[in-house]
Amino acid sequence: MSTSEGLWVAYGQSGVVGTIRKEAGEYVVTIADAAESLGRYPTMDIAKGALHSHLTPGADWPEFRQH
Repeated sequence: MSTSEGLWVAYGQSGVVGTIRKEAGEYVVTIADAAESLGRYPTMDIAKGALHSHLTPGADWPEFRQH
């Protein structure tokens, strides 16, 4: 079991669109309501880009809030 070192929630116009968790020095991206994560990324900027790229085409950049 991994321990989360941080959590950021991504908010779009319709509410929560996903999360980014920092675990073991990597950023784990999960789209809202998905059963599995998209993957693990080495930096927060890359993780944010990955999350945004999996949103509906033309979606605005989400607002990321640390929790």
